[in-house]
Amino acid sequence: MSLSDQLGFRFAPPERRVWTVRALVAAIRTHVEREYTDAWVEGEISNFRAPDSGHLYFTLKDGNAQIRVVMFRSSARFLRFRPADGMQVIIRGRVTIYEERGELQISAEYVEPKGAGGLQVAFEQLKAKLEAEGLFAAERKKPIPPLPGRIGIVTSPKAAALQDILNILHRRHRTASVVIYPAQVQGEAAALEVASGVRYFNKVRSVEVTIIGRGGGSVEDLAAFNDEGLARTIAASEIPVISAVGHETDFTIADFVADLRAPTPSAAAELVIRSRVEIENQTGSLHERLLRAMERRLLEARHALIELSQHGAFARMMDLIRRHQQRLDDLTYRLERNERQALELLRRKLETISAAVLHYDLRRVLAGIRQELESGTAAVVSAIRNQLLLKKIRLERAGTALNALSPLAILERGYALVFDSHGNLVKDAQQVQVGDEILARLTSGEIRALVKDKSKPEAY
Repeated sequence: MSLSDQLGFRFAPPERRVWTVRALVAAIRTHVEREYTDAWVEGEISNFRAPDSGHLYFTLKDGNAQIRVVMFRSSARFLRFRPADGMQVIIRGRVTIYEERGELQISAEYVEPKGAGGLQVAFEQLKAKLEAEGLFAAERKKPIPPLPGRIGIVTSPKAAALQDILNILHRRHRTASVVIYPAQVQGEAAALEVASGVRYFNKVRSVEVTIIGRGGGSVEDLAAFNDEGLARTIAASEIPVISAVGHETDFTIADFVADLRAPTPSAAAELVIRSRVEIENQTGSLHERLLRAMERRLLEARHALIELSQHGAFARMMDLIRRHQQRLDDLTYRLERNERQALELLRRKLETISAAVLHYDLRRVLAGIRQELESGTAAVVSAIRNQLLLKKIRLERAGTALNALSPLAILERGYALVFDSHGNLVKDAQQVQVGDEILARLTSGEIRALVKDKSKPEAY
């Protein structure tokens, strides 16, 4: 007899509860999630996977223990670095159970490398990636215009760095125009807004150079300028870009891909445009160099002209001209002498006649003398006229012959004296070759030319 029978009453057997697998897993999941809603876990990454869905999957190991981790796309897109197998990390998330396999896992919301900030790791990874693609190469960087008329600035309108840039630009060159594209320079939307500013200036083509930047700050404050999308936008810009982010010791990805990196925003203003004093000094220097160059060229031309004037061909030509001039002077002198002799002879005849008249009755002899005188005078005048006419014809013929023989007269008719590069007079096309330099002396001036073609004269 059982104890319950001896005591006079009976115990009912306990009611058995049967769980379904799904219900049990769900109950445990609820309990676990309630207890570990915000857990920080440290370990080593293994079996890392990043499918096209954007979610991240990996196992977190520590010695012989391990736990699966999933990081959904909504959280993974904020990562500043890319996890990899073997990386020691600290994750923050909610402990849960994956019901399909009944496995314990962590739904991570935040991951950071152990021993180094996530932003620094992201910086180094992106830097290595873009450098391997050649985006930092010096040969792809565009030159900055030395004196741009319009300058674009992408920054926050409230930033103190903007006022520094504007003050320096106004002081160095007041005629420069500035176009400001307002953009956040800190926060999640900063990278997109700065990239939009760069694309805007490339679209409207309203500026010659673009400055992007902000003042100093922490690594987190400058994180927007380490964005891959912004870096590629800067690299693709057809307008030169100057990066002026942070202080002199701060380096961002934007600094490496930009066409020029300025250590500070103020330095960017100094670099983008030269001061008027520098321009005036350079202009003065160029003016002095131009004057010296002109003086040197004139001196060289004078020496060349002197050497050319001493050439044998010109000396022979001038000698011929002088001989003809002497011949002309001789003919002129002889003509004048003959005229003087004729006049002297006439004067003597008149004196003889006058003396004879004194011995005769004037009225009787005057008629004969007058007739003789008129006849003689007419004859003399006719002879002199004929002689002068002959002399004139001879002189004109001599002058015509002299002009015909003068090289200058030949040049006046459109001809030219052609000399080769050695100063020899060219009389035959075979004296020069194609490509030789020749000198053509005209009536007024000279022409230097290159022989492009030559041919023999056609037979007539």
